[in-house]
Amino acid sequence: MTFDLTTNYILEYGNRVFSHKQIITKQPDGTTHKYSYGDMYKRTMKLGNALKNKLGINPEDRVATFAWNNYQHLELYYAIPAIGAICHPLNLRLSVSQISFIINHAEDRVVFVDATLLPLFEQVAKYTHNVEHYILLNASKDISTSLPNVIHYEDLIADESEILEYAKTSEESAMGMCYTSGTTGDPKGVLYSHRSTYLHAMALNMPNATGIGTNDTVLLIVPQFHVMAWGFPYSCMMIGADMVMPGPHLNPKAIIKAINDENITVANGVPTIWQGVYEELKNGAEIPSFRSLLVGGSAFPKSLIIGFYEDFNIEAIHAWGMTETSPLGTLSRLQKHHSNLNKDQKYNILAKQGVEMLGIEIRIITEDGSIAPRDGKTVGEIEVRGNWVVNSYYNAESDNFTEDGWFKTGDVGTLDNDGYMNITDRTKDLIKSGGEWISSVALENTLVGCELIKEVAVIAIPDEKWAERPLAAIVLNQGAELDIERISNMLKTNSFTKYQLPDKYVVVGEIPKTSVGKIDKKILRKMYADGKL
Repeated sequence: MTFDLTTNYILEYGNRVFSHKQIITKQPDGTTHKYSYGDMYKRTMKLGNALKNKLGINPEDRVATFAWNNYQHLELYYAIPAIGAICHPLNLRLSVSQISFIINHAEDRVVFVDATLLPLFEQVAKYTHNVEHYILLNASKDISTSLPNVIHYEDLIADESEILEYAKTSEESAMGMCYTSGTTGDPKGVLYSHRSTYLHAMALNMPNATGIGTNDTVLLIVPQFHVMAWGFPYSCMMIGADMVMPGPHLNPKAIIKAINDENITVANGVPTIWQGVYEELKNGAEIPSFRSLLVGGSAFPKSLIIGFYEDFNIEAIHAWGMTETSPLGTLSRLQKHHSNLNKDQKYNILAKQGVEMLGIEIRIITEDGSIAPRDGKTVGEIEVRGNWVVNSYYNAESDNFTEDGWFKTGDVGTLDNDGYMNITDRTKDLIKSGGEWISSVALENTLVGCELIKEVAVIAIPDEKWAERPLAAIVLNQGAELDIERISNMLKTNSFTKYQLPDKYVVVGEIPKTSVGKIDKKILRKMYADGKL
């Protein structure tokens, strides 16, 4: 017997087998909302009916969300695809012009807006006249807003039936949609099918991947607007893990409090989140229930992988992916044949982005267009294809796709003979000095291990003699002073030769970040061009 792999099946399975499991939300006002999978299921049915009956949403319509991670947002993740429509989480950290461009390009008919985000979204709505209704989450009855056609979320679903007739949906139909962050041009839309989302969630739950199970309580730090929270809302329900949604409370102290309040065992997040948590732990905080973190979005320094494990017995699982890969493509774990390696060799492996997940294929293409050997040395652009990898953008042209069906990631790296991928840079971030390539990522990962340095970003700056040279923008640890000789000696002891060392070190108050917490080198380059570094 065969059946379509849809998110509806994940929802039904979660309700049948794990109806007692908990979904916990840290609300904007500091209170905690708790209910069961079974409660969530009933409200999702009501929401699906409301989308059809009150809002007139049809299959393939785009329904947008502009919200923090919370239980209503989770209900939307399942209810919108259940009626054949497409769930479109909006990145609330983009600019007003980018958000409005995305809403108009996607032709969203309805937007669900968290009340805490109304001041920002009211600016966006001035430019999004195609939107027919705005639904407010967590809003008081007397809230004042300039948005037209406003309905409160609880009013929307209040009198609807708890029995929903699912749309007759093919597994190949789109269920979700996210846009890239637009760091190199306009944001581009990426559609996710029911099948790709289902398979991605299954792969996430494998022991060699996240390894989470029904005994885990998982904190979903990655925003739901960031590639569907990395697929965790689906993988957690698939295996019956309790889910904790942090709402807007994303600073290190709030994360540590949530971990302790709810006995959280696993969480996901970008490196900047975990760097802040690590500093709190070094200052005396404790999280005894916590066993592992999944980190991605940008390279996670080896020094932090070592620190989490050796200081606090917390496993840091290095991952890699993109909006275009749903997002996860690789994870790094040790294998049995690594048991005889020494500590440093093991950490070198864990600092790599890891092996491809089942369902993903990776190859390295060199400058001459040939496929690189898996020798851990030959560098080239990473190309990927697989069951949850994009094959085109939504209503947009792109040269990111090869004629033989691979997606060109823009990341540069190597593959070793065990299949471990190591990203050395982005194509646009490599530094070419005197005909030799210098990896900005390698410099950053080593520099952040210096006890003087809290954060660092390395960019290329023009040089008359060498074409380009490295500049390191540094945030110093509290009380530290810049000591270039000490930093240079540390780099030399880590096998960096003289030509690879930065020519300039600039102390800054903070490193600019993108909307998803990555270092924004585009802004740093502009700051240098404007004479601000």
